[in-house]
Amino acid sequence: MTEHKGVLIIGEIIEENLAAVTLELLGCGRTLADKLGERLSGLLMGSDTRPHASKAIAYGADKIYIMEDPLLEDYQSDLYLAAVEKMVRRVMPKIVLMGQTPMGRDLAPRLGFRMHAAVLMDCVELDIDTQTGRLLQVRPVYGGNARAVFTSETRPQMATVRSKAMSPLERNSSRKGDIIEIKPEIDPSAMRTKLLEKVKEEVAGIKIEDAAILVTGGRGIGGPEGFEQLEDLAGLLKGAVGATRPVVDSGWCPTSRQIGLTGKVVAPDLYIAVALSGSSQHMAGCSGAKHIVAINSDPQANIFREASFGIVGDWKKALPSFIEKVRELLKE
Repeated sequence: MTEHKGVLIIGEIIEENLAAVTLELLGCGRTLADKLGERLSGLLMGSDTRPHASKAIAYGADKIYIMEDPLLEDYQSDLYLAAVEKMVRRVMPKIVLMGQTPMGRDLAPRLGFRMHAAVLMDCVELDIDTQTGRLLQVRPVYGGNARAVFTSETRPQMATVRSKAMSPLERNSSRKGDIIEIKPEIDPSAMRTKLLEKVKEEVAGIKIEDAAILVTGGRGIGGPEGFEQLEDLAGLLKGAVGATRPVVDSGWCPTSRQIGLTGKVVAPDLYIAVALSGSSQHMAGCSGAKHIVAINSDPQANIFREASFGIVGDWKKALPSFIEKVRELLKE
């Protein structure tokens, strides 16, 4: 029986760049591979992947496999599944990692079924058990109120990793690695779905998942007009505006701004929470923030348990003073 060795990252190329989560996976994968004393490999699929393969090596990979075919330019479940299954059976990795992205959510469970392997979704921490060599997989449970550690007896050990949960390594362009081209040998008849059109959502300003500073409003804002002040503060801080699910459901903000269990996961340096209670569903999306500042009129609000700093009071009175103080500090 062939022995499973090494760590394999299934990478993604988005808008002609390596996805941020792929760089994060390479950083995490490098740590895991070093603890195992084994190699870190990656797989990139598309129509022009070689430049991205060199970048992946600079971010920690020992070896990058590339599969190039025009049919792989956009994610298509059936074709990607066949290509990745072929790669995994060839390489026989001990660990396979993907991002908790639309692609990863779809591909990982299907690949796990093909490989008769367990898959743990939405991990926020990964480590190696030094005694058994097994992958320790940590994910939130009970709506984000607790974290559980899982291990798997099947091989390969498979997991998807939440965006922003890991940190990429510093780029080292002097790193050397192998780039190996694999013929995907795609059968177009395997496609049961076809991409007809791509519609890009236009987002003004900084995307919330990329912002270093986020100002997020909750239902307590009272209406869409209140978000104008949040926009003012975010503009001063060169940040972005986020929203809770009730705000989005009420139509005050677009879904692209929703943060939480059913929205986007963010990990900014500063998270300013205005008039939101801090429910577990919302905190599941922003628990990675380095610092949280809360403004809420309810001193018992859950957000104060998570915040580094808090203001108890009516946001309509507190926020203007807050904004004015920021303006003064920026002038100094």
